[in-house]
Amino acid sequence: MSGQPVETEIKLRVPDPATARRLLAGAGFEVALPRIFEANNVYDRPDGELRAKGCLLRLRLAGELSTLTFKGAPLPGPHKSRPEIEVPVGDFAACDSILRQLGYEVRFRYEKYRTEFRRPGEKGAVLLDETPIGVFLELEGDPSWIDQVAAQLGSSNASYITSSYIALYFEQCRAEGSPPGDMVFRREP
Repeated sequence: MSGQPVETEIKLRVPDPATARRLLAGAGFEVALPRIFEANNVYDRPDGELRAKGCLLRLRLAGELSTLTFKGAPLPGPHKSRPEIEVPVGDFAACDSILRQLGYEVRFRYEKYRTEFRRPGEKGAVLLDETPIGVFLELEGDPSWIDQVAAQLGSSNASYITSSYIALYFEQCRAEGSPPGDMVFRREP
C-alpha cells in the first residue's frame, strides 16, 4: 500500500463538550466545520475477511455528504497510523446497495456528532466527537503536530488512545457486562 495517503491520529477522552471547547479556544483553535451528525456503516464479508486483515470499509453519511472509506492495516508506532483512501459518493443508499451486491454486509453501525477545529496556517485538525460512549478529541495530522497540540491541551503520550471507536465500544460493553450491538444514540419511543 505504499504511495497511498496515510492518516495519523490519536484520541483524547474529555469529560464533556464544554470542557473540550474551552481547551481548544485556549489553544487558539476555531471552528472550521460546525457540529454535524454522522451515521457510519462498517462493512465486511460474512467471514470477517477485512477485520482479520486489520482493514476497514466504511460508508459515512454526514449531513448531505456521503463518503466511502477504505482503511488499511495499522502501522506500528505511538500514534494510530494507517493507509486511508476516501471518495465522496453521490448516493448513500445506492453505494450501500452496491457494497451488498458485492458480498459485503453491514457488520457494525456507529453514530456521533462531530465538530472540526483548526488553527490558522496549520495543516492538522482537532475533531470534537460526541459519541454514545463519551466525548473525545481526535487529533489528526503530522505526528510532531499531534504531540505538540496534545501537550498544549494538557495531555501526554500516556493519555493517547489509538483504539478505534468500534474497539472502545466493545471494551465498554465488556466492562459493563452488557451485550454489544451497534454504537448508536438511544432513541425515545
